[in-house]
Parts: sequence; structure tokens; C-alpha cells
Amino acid sequence: MEFKRLRRLRQTKALRELFYETRLYSKEFIFPLFIDDGNNVFERMPQLDGIVKVSVDRLQEALDEIKKADIGGVILFGVTSQKDEMGSYATRDDGAVQQAIRKIKEYSEDILVFADVCLCEYTSHGHCGILKGDKIDNDKTIEVLSEIALSYAKAGADIICPSDMMDGRVAAIRKKLDSHGFVYTPIIPYSAKFASSLYAPFRDVANSRPAFGDRKSYQMPYQNKREALREIEADISEGADAVIIKPALTSLDVISAAKEKFNIPIIAYNVSGEYAMVKSAGKLGLLNEEEVIIEILTAIKRAGADAIITYHALEAARILNGKEL
Repeated sequence: MEFKRLRRLRQTKALRELFYETRLYSKEFIFPLFIDDGNNVFERMPQLDGIVKVSVDRLQEALDEIKKADIGGVILFGVTSQKDEMGSYATRDDGAVQQAIRKIKEYSEDILVFADVCLCEYTSHGHCGILKGDKIDNDKTIEVLSEIALSYAKAGADIICPSDMMDGRVAAIRKKLDSHGFVYTPIIPYSAKFASSLYAPFRDVANSRPAFGDRKSYQMPYQNKREALREIEADISEGADAVIIKPALTSLDVISAAKEKFNIPIIAYNVSGEYAMVKSAGKLGLLNEEEVIIEILTAIKRAGADAIITYHALEAARILNGKEL
């Protein structure tokens, strides 16, 4: 009986590693940082075991760990009690995120700063845009988002990441940045952001749960793959330099399809709920946490992601750079 013995190349660790088709590197990871507008804040979050909320005056403690881990960059989210209907704190030059951007760039030019652009952390109602009655005013919202993006670019952000899912925001932000001389500042939008229950831990940490209703009228139905590809195509046509897809684990098919269809870098966001499930199962002894982390991140990259936003970034980097699994 003749058959192919594919197992020949799996017999030893050295053979297996030689023929790995997918490899992870710490520089491909982007670590989420929650920037609090208070003082002397370095608070571990119970919703996200191992993740801290930090104020600018204690930011260096987090940066030292990030630098040591040799990861590619950080993505910043503001945490503030200074909220109003318009989310006006988001555009302030002395805002927590703006201060953090300047601090990080002073600390090291090697840490890429991705600035998340949205209003949900700054509005009193918790929605991602400006309200007109109980609905989002899309066009007014993109005007405000453009001002936030400009503020972050002026502070020194390397990359602008609108996460609001408003129509036309990429074109509006590109026009705003270009008109102020930031023609080389990339825009990497959340192009396929599904309305997911897996964002719950993030919303608790960022204090950004909507005060009424939900976000299903602007975030995407997770049932729709073709619509996700249309969203990505629209953002590319407006000038997106790369795209973000989230949640990662429930969007592997979308990541793969986008990789096949579009000649553009793709970042997958391994979101807070995905992280929390692994940490919870690890605490209960139900799985080998380190092995599962690397397996998950490898699967995301295998699907087509060029980089991964993940709360696992620091521990995954330590695993990859410190020892073999």
C-alpha cells in the first residue's frame, strides 16, 4: 500500500521548527494602554487580569516593561470622568492621551504610538458619536473625530486609528491631517468592527458603556462577512493605509478573506473578552495558559494578520523571546 508519509517532517522538534509556515515575532504585537487623567494611578484591572490603568506621571513604569518586551507598539485609550455630550475633553491639548503620546515619544522613538480615535470614552452618554435626539449624527461626528485625530497627530502620534465605524470618517480625517501638514501620518481604521459581546471588559475599564441602547446601528452585525469586506473596501478607497478587524477570534474568516481580496496590511484586534476567557480558564487550571496564548496568536496570524493588537502582548513576547514552548 502506497501513501504519503507526511509525518516524516514532524518527527523531531528541529524538523518541525524548520518547516513552520507561520511564525510569531514580538515586534508584531501592539499592546493596549489605558491612560487615566488622574495622578499617581497605577491600578491593576480585575476585569483584565494583568492589565493596568495608568496616569501619565507613572507611565514610565509601564513603558519600561514594554521596552524590555521588545513589542512593536502601543495603542492608547483615555479614561476620564470629564465627560459631556460632545466629548470635548478628547480634543484638549492637555488631555491625558495627548500628554501620554508626548511622554512616550520622549521616552523612546522606537515604540510606535497608535492613537485610538473615538468618542465613547469621552461622552456622557457613552456612544461613539454626537447625538441628534437618540440617534448618532454621522456627519457631525466625523467633524469632531477629525479634530481629535488632528490633536493626536500634533501631540506626536505615529498612527491614527478611528474606531467609531461612522461612514466617511477616513476621508474626513485624511483631509484634516493633510491640510495641517500631516501628510505622512498613516490612518489605520477599525474597518470591520463587529457589534460584539466580547468588548465588555474593555467597556468596564474605560467606563464607556452606553447609557442607553446599544451600538448595533453603527457597529457591524457579526452575521455579515460580505458587508465587512465592503466596509474595508470603502475605507481603502478613502485613503486607509492599513485596516483593523475585530474581534480577532470570531473574525478569522473575515481576516482571511480580506487578505486574499485586498493588497493592504491587516491588523487583528484580539479583544478584551477573548483575553479574559483565556485568563479565567488558566486560573481554574483548565488549560496551559502559555501554550494557548501562543496557539491563539499563531492562528490569528495564520488567518492573514500582519500585526495583532492584544492584551497578551507582554506575556507572549516573554514566552517567544525567553524560552521555547
